[in-house]
Amino acid sequence: MTFGTCVNKAVKSQRQTSKDLSDPVKRLDISSRFLIFRTMFSALLSEVSIQIMAVASAVFLTLLVFFKRRKNLPPSPSGSWPVVGHLLSLGRAPHLKLTEWRKQYGDVYTVRMGMEDVVVLNGYRAIKEALVDYKDAFSSRPNVYVLNLVSGFGKDIAFTKFNPAYLEKRRFAVSALKNLGMKMGPVSVEEHIREEARQLCLKLSEQGDAHPRDIADSLTVSVSNIVCSMVFGKRYDHDDEKFVELIKIVNKVLSQLEHGSSQLMMVFPFLRFIPGVNSTNRILVECIDKVHEFLRQEITKHREILDSENPRDFIDLILAELQTKDKTDCFTEENIVWIIQNMFFAGTETTVSTLRWGILYMVLCPEEQQKVQSELDSVLGTDHDVATLAHRSQLPYTEATIMETQRIRLVAPLNAPHAPNEDTTFRGYDIPAGTQVLTNLWSAHMDPEYWTNPEKFDPRRFLDSEGKVVSRPDSYLPFSAGRRVCLGEQLAKMELFLLFSSLLKHFTFKLPEGAAAPSADDCMRVTPPRVIMCITRR
Repeated sequence: MTFGTCVNKAVKSQRQTSKDLSDPVKRLDISSRFLIFRTMFSALLSEVSIQIMAVASAVFLTLLVFFKRRKNLPPSPSGSWPVVGHLLSLGRAPHLKLTEWRKQYGDVYTVRMGMEDVVVLNGYRAIKEALVDYKDAFSSRPNVYVLNLVSGFGKDIAFTKFNPAYLEKRRFAVSALKNLGMKMGPVSVEEHIREEARQLCLKLSEQGDAHPRDIADSLTVSVSNIVCSMVFGKRYDHDDEKFVELIKIVNKVLSQLEHGSSQLMMVFPFLRFIPGVNSTNRILVECIDKVHEFLRQEITKHREILDSENPRDFIDLILAELQTKDKTDCFTEENIVWIIQNMFFAGTETTVSTLRWGILYMVLCPEEQQKVQSELDSVLGTDHDVATLAHRSQLPYTEATIMETQRIRLVAPLNAPHAPNEDTTFRGYDIPAGTQVLTNLWSAHMDPEYWTNPEKFDPRRFLDSEGKVVSRPDSYLPFSAGRRVCLGEQLAKMELFLLFSSLLKHFTFKLPEGAAAPSADDCMRVTPPRVIMCITRR
């Protein structure tokens, strides 16, 4: 029966009923009226597409969420659209737009990421207040699908929510890394780093001066090998096929995380179910599975010859910890792989990107390169070996150059997202538990209140009047702050100093004759552009 036929039948029935209204017996009762309307509604459903109904429901729910805004959140910039929020305004470099909005909306404001309210903290004072003064309140993580995916949904350390399990895992990791030499002084990982610096310089020398090339891949192998020496207790040759393949997979994961589709899935996680759009999700899952296969093989080898009393590396330490009964809630067979994966992902790309930026700025600012090299020559002389950490105090300009690189080209300008553990009042605003909070570290590093001409590369800003390094300046947060400060901060500082100083001691970097320098737009990227350069032995 069609909807039109049903309506005609209902109308005729109603007319007949009207004629009989004078007869109490024939008067249409309530149940009969309900039957008529039910018949009409059933016919209507038979002709209206279920898909249209679903879309209508989705639109209704979207509008409901949009208009039901949380009260007393920080102010929000204009230009928010239904469904997408401020995404169209943020563009491909959101840290720049968020810093620009600070001038109009202050240090604390709210943006709409899709249909979600996200609180943004700008400037050193607001960020320090939240992460240090309110560290117990802002130490958790929000539910972001893509980040959950690469962290095993809370099985790692970096993106685990703030809870007793997280604290126990972090305490273990800090202790383990210190035992393995992530510290200053004797019995440190310094010699492993120096050995990788030697191997890197040797590799670059073997390639000769004739052909300009990009240094990115060589740096990645060297930094990854430092991580391997701590995690696996061994290093790999630069040409080891299995090792090179692992690095390619890790790089692929990181590049997918920067891909537009991945960014969209962070805001609209349902896209992972949409064919065609969800290719990034599929690639991430495949790559993570391959990384875990490699790690499980290493874990199996370590378990077969494990000596709990004499651990050799991070895997030995965590396997020994796994055997203690009182730690099984925090360390399980399921999350051990995710914790080790953390070491690779967090311990490789950030250091490599900083080194690449440092070398690029030496190319773009040859006068700064000459100052660093003159200092290295004056302290190290004609010695062809690499520097030691003991030389750091004697090489203030080299140290300041590294710090300036970290300031001007922060590799994580928006930091990993934070979230309140519970409903929190911050600067007079109410921030509900679980709300995503972005700490715009870029705004702190480019704040003219603290940094004169912040867009200019100038290592001297990190030197005092006596030429000594200002080690902890205000508004300088390359490793974040508070309870979620980078686990590998000490290791990264050691790597950056020893590798950077070794490269500048042994080589001069410049663009090929007639080659154009990278554009300003390229230099505003988070990930450094790949640059073909001449690498000349000194």
